[in-house]
Amino acid sequence: MNRDEPAPLPAPGEGKRGVDGHIGYLLRQAAHVQRQRLEAGLGELGLTAPQFTVLTMLEAYPGHSNADLARLALLTPQTMSVIVANLLKAGLIARRAHAVHGRIRQIALTAEGRGRLEAAKARVADWEDGLMAGLADEHRAVIRHWLAGLARGAADAAPRSSSPEPP
Repeated sequence: MNRDEPAPLPAPGEGKRGVDGHIGYLLRQAAHVQRQRLEAGLGELGLTAPQFTVLTMLEAYPGHSNADLARLALLTPQTMSVIVANLLKAGLIARRAHAVHGRIRQIALTAEGRGRLEAAKARVADWEDGLMAGLADEHRAVIRHWLAGLARGAADAAPRSSSPEPP
């Protein structure tokens, strides 16, 4: 190779894009791949990854407002407004006035929304099973614990002394 030419870029999972890379970059790279796969699989159902997230949060925490959903889904209120408008137009969610605070509009899944969400969850579950294939249950638990700890902002998300050896 000519000294004036830059070294070839590494493929995902290699070099600084692999085990020698910074953990933050590895997380971002993995999230990017996960998002691409979600978008492809959910697109066949007429959903985007953010729409799937919103429907999932509505199922788990029904009756919340746009602002609440934006916080849960890690989206801006403006983005949430667009997503809610599209889900309303598609008939996947409905709004109703809050029983006490009339200006607050609560959002709930419709029957169509529940059906679409169940189909989407099945696809996501299959993909996640493939993602975790080959990992023992205890390793899966450590990964989930660590990621949830990162989300909470914990500096030490996984216990050091009792964690199993990595796969």
